[in-house]
Amino acid sequence: MNLILLRHGQSTWNLENRFTGWKDVSLTEIGIEEAEYSGKIILENQFNIQSIYTSLLNRATETTNIVAKIINYPKSQIKNDWRLNERHYGALEGLNKSETAKKYGEDQVKIWRRSFDIPPPQLEISDIRHPKNNRKFSNLECELPIGESLKDVISRLLPFLNNYFDFIKNNNGDHLIVAHSNSLRAIVKILEGLSDSEIIEVNIPTGVPLVYKLDNMLNIINKKYLIDEENLKRKKEIVENQGKIK
Repeated sequence: MNLILLRHGQSTWNLENRFTGWKDVSLTEIGIEEAEYSGKIILENQFNIQSIYTSLLNRATETTNIVAKIINYPKSQIKNDWRLNERHYGALEGLNKSETAKKYGEDQVKIWRRSFDIPPPQLEISDIRHPKNNRKFSNLECELPIGESLKDVISRLLPFLNNYFDFIKNNNGDHLIVAHSNSLRAIVKILEGLSDSEIIEVNIPTGVPLVYKLDNMLNIINKKYLIDEENLKRKKEIVENQGKIK
Protein backbone atom coordinates (compact mmCIF):
# COMPACT_ATOMS: atom_id res chain seq x y z
CA MET A 1 0.00 0.00 0.00
CA ASN A 2 0.95 3.64 -0.23
CA LEU A 3 0.39 6.22 2.48
CA ILE A 4 0.47 9.73 1.07
CA LEU A 5 1.10 12.64 3.43
CA LEU A 6 0.30 16.09 2.07
CA ARG A 7 0.82 19.41 3.78
CA HIS A 8 -1.82 21.94 2.73
CA GLY A 9 -0.98 24.52 0.08
CA GLN A 10 0.48 27.90 1.00
CA SER A 11 -1.86 29.84 3.29
CA THR A 12 -2.20 33.58 3.75
CA TRP A 13 -0.25 33.39 7.01
CA ASN A 14 2.45 31.21 5.40
CA LEU A 15 2.85 34.06 2.93
CA GLU A 16 3.03 36.60 5.75
CA ASN A 17 5.48 34.33 7.64
CA ARG A 18 3.31 34.14 10.75
CA PHE A 19 2.93 31.43 13.36
CA THR A 20 -0.48 30.06 12.38
CA GLY A 21 -1.37 27.13 14.64
CA TRP A 22 -5.13 26.75 15.07
CA LYS A 23 -5.93 30.09 13.45
CA ASP A 24 -8.29 29.50 10.53
CA VAL A 25 -6.81 31.03 7.39
CA SER A 26 -7.34 30.24 3.72
CA LEU A 27 -5.10 29.35 0.80
CA THR A 28 -3.33 31.94 -1.32
CA GLU A 29 -3.38 31.74 -5.12
CA ILE A 30 -0.06 29.89 -4.89
CA GLY A 31 -1.63 27.56 -2.32
CA ILE A 32 -4.48 26.78 -4.69
CA GLU A 33 -1.95 26.05 -7.44
CA GLU A 34 -0.01 23.75 -5.08
CA ALA A 35 -3.20 21.88 -4.22
CA GLU A 36 -4.01 21.52 -7.92
CA TYR A 37 -0.48 20.25 -8.58
CA SER A 38 -0.89 17.69 -5.81
CA GLY A 39 -4.17 16.42 -7.20
CA LYS A 40 -2.78 16.16 -10.72
CA ILE A 41 0.43 14.36 -9.70
CA ILE A 42 -1.55 11.89 -7.55
CA LEU A 43 -3.79 11.26 -10.55
CA GLU A 44 -0.84 10.88 -12.94
CA ASN A 45 0.75 8.30 -10.65
CA GLN A 46 -2.49 6.30 -10.70
CA PHE A 47 -2.81 5.91 -6.96
CA ASN A 48 -5.92 4.03 -5.89
CA ILE A 49 -7.07 6.34 -3.10
CA GLN A 50 -9.31 4.47 -0.68
CA SER A 51 -9.53 7.07 2.07
CA ILE A 52 -8.83 10.74 2.70
CA TYR A 53 -8.47 12.19 6.18
CA THR A 54 -7.86 15.83 6.99
CA SER A 55 -8.05 18.30 9.89
CA LEU A 56 -10.74 20.83 10.82
CA LEU A 57 -8.74 23.83 9.63
CA ASN A 58 -9.66 25.71 6.45
CA ARG A 59 -6.29 25.60 4.73
CA ALA A 60 -6.26 21.79 4.97
CA THR A 61 -9.92 21.27 4.04
CA GLU A 62 -9.60 23.65 1.06
CA THR A 63 -6.56 21.71 -0.15
CA THR A 64 -8.39 18.42 0.38
CA ASN A 65 -11.43 19.52 -1.59
CA ILE A 66 -9.29 20.62 -4.54
CA VAL A 67 -7.36 17.35 -4.58
CA ALA A 68 -10.51 15.24 -4.16
CA LYS A 69 -12.20 16.96 -7.09
CA ILE A 70 -9.22 16.37 -9.38
CA ILE A 71 -8.88 12.68 -8.48
CA ASN A 72 -12.67 12.20 -8.51
CA TYR A 73 -12.86 11.18 -4.87
CA PRO A 74 -16.37 11.69 -3.34
CA LYS A 75 -16.41 14.74 -1.09
CA SER A 76 -18.98 13.03 1.16
CA GLN A 77 -16.39 10.34 2.02
CA ILE A 78 -13.71 12.76 3.25
CA LYS A 79 -13.15 12.35 7.00
CA ASN A 80 -12.19 15.21 9.33
CA ASP A 81 -10.43 14.77 12.65
CA TRP A 82 -9.35 17.57 14.98
CA ARG A 83 -6.36 15.51 16.07
CA LEU A 84 -4.80 16.24 12.65
CA ASN A 85 -4.90 19.99 13.38
CA GLU A 86 -1.65 21.91 13.34
CA ARG A 87 0.38 22.25 16.52
CA HIS A 88 -1.06 25.05 18.67
CA TYR A 89 1.54 27.81 18.86
CA GLY A 90 0.16 29.40 22.02
CA ALA A 91 1.11 33.03 22.57
CA LEU A 92 3.20 32.99 19.37
CA GLU A 93 0.10 32.64 17.20
CA GLY A 94 -0.10 35.49 14.71
CA LEU A 95 3.45 36.74 15.31
CA ASN A 96 5.85 37.16 12.40
CA LYS A 97 8.56 34.49 12.64
CA SER A 98 11.42 36.69 11.44
CA GLU A 99 10.47 39.52 13.77
CA THR A 100 10.21 37.03 16.63
CA ALA A 101 13.70 35.74 15.73
CA LYS A 102 15.01 39.30 15.84
CA LYS A 103 13.53 39.74 19.32
CA TYR A 104 14.38 36.37 20.88
CA GLY A 105 17.13 35.03 18.60
CA GLU A 106 17.06 32.48 15.78
CA ASP A 107 18.09 29.64 18.10
CA GLN A 108 15.14 30.23 20.40
CA VAL A 109 12.71 30.42 17.49
CA LYS A 110 14.10 27.17 16.07
CA ILE A 111 13.50 25.54 19.46
CA TRP A 112 9.90 26.77 19.49
CA ARG A 113 9.35 25.69 15.87
CA ARG A 114 11.24 22.41 15.65
CA SER A 115 12.14 21.00 19.07
CA PHE A 116 10.47 17.84 20.33
CA ASP A 117 9.36 18.61 23.86
CA ILE A 118 9.66 22.37 24.43
CA PRO A 119 6.31 24.19 24.07
CA PRO A 120 5.89 27.83 23.08
CA PRO A 121 4.70 30.42 25.62
CA GLN A 122 1.17 29.49 26.70
CA LEU A 123 -1.98 31.48 25.95
CA GLU A 124 -3.90 33.03 28.82
CA ILE A 125 -7.49 31.77 29.20
CA SER A 126 -8.69 35.35 28.63
CA ASP A 127 -6.79 35.71 25.34
CA ILE A 128 -9.10 36.25 22.37
CA ARG A 129 -6.94 33.76 20.44
CA HIS A 130 -7.91 30.93 22.80
CA PRO A 131 -9.51 28.10 20.75
CA LYS A 132 -12.59 28.14 23.00
CA ASN A 133 -13.57 31.32 21.14
CA ASN A 134 -13.87 29.42 17.83
CA ARG A 135 -17.22 27.65 17.38
CA LYS A 136 -15.51 25.00 15.27
CA PHE A 137 -13.74 23.69 18.38
CA SER A 138 -16.40 24.31 21.04
CA ASN A 139 -17.80 20.76 20.88
CA LEU A 140 -14.47 18.95 21.07
CA GLU A 141 -14.35 16.50 23.96
CA CYS A 142 -10.84 17.37 25.03
CA GLU A 143 -8.85 19.95 26.92
CA LEU A 144 -8.25 22.60 24.28
CA PRO A 145 -4.54 23.28 23.72
CA ILE A 146 -3.00 26.65 24.61
CA GLY A 147 0.52 25.96 23.36
CA GLU A 148 1.90 22.60 22.26
CA SER A 149 5.28 20.97 21.74
CA LEU A 150 5.65 18.29 19.07
CA LYS A 151 5.55 15.76 21.91
CA ASP A 152 2.12 17.13 22.85
CA VAL A 153 0.96 16.82 19.23
CA ILE A 154 2.03 13.17 19.16
CA SER A 155 0.11 12.52 22.40
CA ARG A 156 -3.12 13.87 20.95
CA LEU A 157 -2.52 12.14 17.60
CA LEU A 158 -1.96 8.65 19.02
CA PRO A 159 -5.65 7.74 19.58
CA PHE A 160 -6.34 8.67 15.94
CA LEU A 161 -3.23 6.92 14.59
CA ASN A 162 -3.81 3.69 16.48
CA ASN A 163 -7.22 3.32 14.83
CA TYR A 164 -5.98 4.67 11.50
CA PHE A 165 -3.06 2.25 11.22
CA ASP A 166 -5.39 -0.68 11.95
CA PHE A 167 -7.77 0.66 9.31
CA ILE A 168 -5.20 0.90 6.50
CA LYS A 169 -3.73 -2.50 7.37
CA ASN A 170 -7.14 -3.98 6.67
CA ASN A 171 -7.99 -1.93 3.59
CA ASN A 172 -5.92 -2.56 0.49
CA GLY A 173 -5.07 0.36 -1.72
CA ASP A 174 -3.67 3.82 -1.12
CA HIS A 175 -4.54 6.33 1.59
CA LEU A 176 -4.15 10.11 1.82
CA ILE A 177 -3.77 12.37 4.86
CA VAL A 178 -3.91 16.13 4.24
CA ALA A 179 -2.71 18.00 7.29
CA HIS A 180 -0.11 20.44 8.58
CA SER A 181 3.61 20.84 9.11
CA ASN A 182 3.72 19.55 12.69
CA SER A 183 0.90 17.01 12.64
CA LEU A 184 2.67 15.48 9.63
CA ARG A 185 6.09 15.72 11.31
CA ALA A 186 4.56 13.78 14.21
CA ILE A 187 3.40 11.05 11.83
CA VAL A 188 6.79 11.00 10.09
CA LYS A 189 8.56 10.62 13.45
CA ILE A 190 6.40 7.63 14.35
CA LEU A 191 6.54 5.99 10.91
CA GLU A 192 10.29 6.35 10.52
CA GLY A 193 11.18 5.83 14.18
CA LEU A 194 13.15 9.07 14.26
CA SER A 195 14.85 10.22 17.45
CA ASP A 196 13.87 13.41 19.27
CA SER A 197 16.95 15.11 17.82
CA GLU A 198 16.51 13.80 14.26
CA ILE A 199 13.00 15.23 13.94
CA ILE A 200 14.34 18.75 14.55
CA GLU A 201 15.85 18.84 11.06
CA VAL A 202 12.71 17.60 9.27
CA ASN A 203 11.00 20.31 7.20
CA ILE A 204 7.86 19.48 5.22
CA PRO A 205 7.07 21.82 2.30
CA THR A 206 3.58 22.95 1.38
CA GLY A 207 1.71 21.30 -1.44
CA VAL A 208 4.00 18.36 -2.25
CA PRO A 209 2.77 14.77 -1.72
CA LEU A 210 5.14 12.60 0.34
CA VAL A 211 4.57 8.94 -0.52
CA TYR A 212 5.47 6.04 1.77
CA LYS A 213 5.30 2.60 0.20
CA LEU A 214 4.51 0.23 3.08
CA ASP A 215 4.23 -3.50 3.60
CA ASN A 216 1.29 -5.07 5.43
CA MET A 217 2.94 -4.42 8.79
CA LEU A 218 3.51 -0.75 7.89
CA ASN A 219 7.24 -1.16 7.48
CA ILE A 220 8.64 1.36 5.03
CA ILE A 221 9.74 -0.10 1.69
CA ASN A 222 10.62 3.31 0.25
CA LYS A 223 9.55 6.94 0.35
CA LYS A 224 9.62 9.83 -2.08
CA TYR A 225 8.27 13.31 -2.66
CA LEU A 226 6.35 13.70 -5.90
CA ILE A 227 8.45 16.57 -7.19
CA ASP A 228 11.88 16.97 -8.75
CA GLU A 229 14.87 17.35 -6.43
CA GLU A 230 15.63 20.96 -7.35
CA ASN A 231 12.15 22.20 -6.53
CA LEU A 232 11.98 20.05 -3.41
CA LYS A 233 15.22 21.58 -2.12
CA ARG A 234 13.93 25.09 -2.85
CA LYS A 235 10.64 24.46 -1.06
CA LYS A 236 12.36 22.94 1.98
CA GLU A 237 14.69 25.95 2.19
CA ILE A 238 11.68 28.26 2.25
CA VAL A 239 10.36 26.42 5.32
CA GLU A 240 13.78 26.34 6.99
CA ASN A 241 14.38 30.05 6.46
CA GLN A 242 11.05 31.20 7.91
CA GLY A 243 12.50 31.41 11.40
CA LYS A 244 15.57 33.43 10.42
CA ILE A 245 16.15 37.15 10.79
CA LYS A 246 15.57 39.02 7.52
